This record gives sequence, structure tokens and C-alpha cells, in this order.
Amino acid sequence: MKQITGGVTAAKGFEAAGVEAGVKYQNRKDMALVFSTVPCKVAGTFTSNVVKAAPVLWDRNIVDNSPYAQAVVANSGVANACTGKQGMDFCKAEAECLGGLLNIPADSVLVASTGVIGAQLPMDRIRAGIEKLAAAKAGTPEAGTDAAKAIMTTDTVQKEIAVEFQAGGVTAVMGAMCKGSGMIHPNMCTMLAFITTDVNISKEMLQKALSADVVDSFNMISVDGDTSTNDTLMVLANGLAGNEEIVEEGPDYEAFCEALHHVTTYLARKMAGDGEGATCLFEAEVVGAASKEEARILAKSVICSSLSKAAIFGHDANFGRFLCALGYSGAKFDPENVDLYFKSRSGEIHIFSKGVACDYSEEEATKILSDPEVTVLADMHMGEAQATAWGCDLSYDYVKINADYRS
Repeated sequence: MKQITGGVTAAKGFEAAGVEAGVKYQNRKDMALVFSTVPCKVAGTFTSNVVKAAPVLWDRNIVDNSPYAQAVVANSGVANACTGKQGMDFCKAEAECLGGLLNIPADSVLVASTGVIGAQLPMDRIRAGIEKLAAAKAGTPEAGTDAAKAIMTTDTVQKEIAVEFQAGGVTAVMGAMCKGSGMIHPNMCTMLAFITTDVNISKEMLQKALSADVVDSFNMISVDGDTSTNDTLMVLANGLAGNEEIVEEGPDYEAFCEALHHVTTYLARKMAGDGEGATCLFEAEVVGAASKEEARILAKSVICSSLSKAAIFGHDANFGRFLCALGYSGAKFDPENVDLYFKSRSGEIHIFSKGVACDYSEEEATKILSDPEVTVLADMHMGEAQATAWGCDLSYDYVKINADYRS
């Protein structure tokens, strides 16, 4: 497997577009299209929030019940959440509009929205945007980047990736894009993410791979502890790579899972580092845990802690914040047997051991904590399990951004 240039258009048969429709924002792209020239197997995971946006309900039905999917239309600015029957009617109208223009069934069109909750979609602008998308779609890298930009809300940069891998003796490609900056918390996390691949894989194995992967990728990030109404992650596989269909576990399935995990972990880190108001990526690495599940719990507790996040923002080597977060996580461990380290590109420092602070340099610790990517490493000395979680620091700008979000 190797990382290559591109995003959702990197795999054979995929096209994309991003256009300005004026849904909420002005002078920026705010509607995106991803389209496969042939029908695709589709798998998805969605928000765990009981309050689910209309597009989530629409897409879950397609993933569960439609024979295939072939297109995704997405808008930013308005979430189409808490919008009742009208919101569902608008999803259907979007699918029918795009389906008619592309000559594909409405139940093969996935719909996604992100933005302000409670507002109805401006369907005149949405329909006009869909017409622009259908006319603009292309299989170029630039078209993929346009789509990635069009789903951004408070994101500061588009997020996309592509990789090549071998399956059945042929080269297959996987590309992806996502958006996510705020309302991000484990349990699928707030995001829209679309993964495209030309590998030939059964729907059952595609869903199996995706459901297993999110546990250690997108479910291991948090920006602010809020789980959205619109979380949507979907994978479209059109089979154009030409490999023999993957219908069971084996080397080809493992190669696919490896590529998928590289893509999802890359995007998860990008989202965490681009958290609203963030100045750095905050990583918690737990090793020596009693079980994999306890390692995940411990790591997520550290990156979800507001006090830990504030300490990272202040470049403050206040190890008590991180120990406290480990302690209330629910996992059982001996606090007298924990080692804590800070790591970054500036170096590594041992900060806490055997129940007391180490003899460390505050200046060196501050230097390490001042880098754009910072890791807190906790060795629990309880077993062999490990896990990593990703978040960001908590800055003044987070409150500013969210206090004015509807303005």
C-alpha cells in the first residue's frame, strides 16, 4: 500500500464536483457531488445521537435496503436536522432531482447535510446547485478537491487522501474526503466522510470492514464532547479494479482493511488537529493496559478532558490533569505504577513515575508542549494492550466560534 495524490476521484470510475449554491455562505463552494459511472456496493456508519438528521435516516435506509448506490449529494451551511417530515421530503426531492439529471434511480442517491440545526433547506438554491453539480462533474483531482472544499463548515482546510493497494493481483485505489471541526466526540463523531474505491468486494464484507475499523479510527477522536445529529461515514465500492470479488477473510480482505485503516486514521487525525479554535493536535497514547477496551477508555478520557485540553493550550506540564482524567475513566489501575511522558518533534520527557513527579525541566517540558502535535504517553504496566486517541487543545477561539455560529 502507498499513499498517492488525490481524493474521491482517484479510484477508477469516480467523478466529483463542488459548486457555490448560496445555501448559507457567500463566495464559497457549499454543495458537493460524488458520482460513480457504475453502481456501487455501499456500507455506512452513522451518528449514535438519538436525534438524527433527515439525511441520516434517508441514507441508513439506502444502505440497509437499496440494491446499490451510485451518487452522493451534500451541502454545507444547513444541517436539515430537527426538520420533521418536510426535512425527509427534501431528501427525497434532492435524490429525485439528481437521479433525473444523472439517469439513475432516486434510491441510489445518498444525501448529506452539515451546518445549522433546525433550519429548513432552501430548496430553490439546492435544486439550482444540483443542476450545477451534474453539469460540472469530472474525474480530475481538482474536481475531488472542489468537492472536499464544498462540505467544509468551520473547517480551516479541506481533508482528502488516496492510496493504492494490491487485491487479487491487481492494483486497486481508495480515495476519501471528510469534513469535521466542531461537535466532534467518540461514538462515530461529528463528520461527513465519503470513501470511494474501485475494489471488488461484497456488501457484507464491506460493511464488516467499515464497522470494525471505526472503533479504532473515527471513534477515537474528540474535539468538544458533543456528538452531532448528522454524523455520516459511507464507503462506495464499484468493482472497476477488476479483482476477484472479496467475499471472505483472507489476504485480499486484509489488504483492503489495511488501506481502509490508513485512510480513516489519516482523516481522523486531520479532523482532530483542525478542531474549532485549535492550535495543536493532542494525542493520547496508552500502552500496557489490561485490555484493548480499557486502553481505548483511558486514551479517550485523556483527550476528552477539558482541563487536559486547556493544559495543552497553555503548554503547561501539569501532569495532574492527565492523571486525573485517567483516574475517572472507569478503567482500573494502580496509580502508583503509572508512567507518564510528553512527546513531540522537540523530544520526549518522563514526567511522572511510581506515584510522584520525575525530576524534569519545566523549560524542556514547555518546549515539547509548544509543538503543533503533542503526545501524552501513559504506560499503565497492567498488560500488553494499547490504544491511541486524538483531540486538540481548548483555546479561547472555540467559544468565540460557537457563540457566533448562527450569525
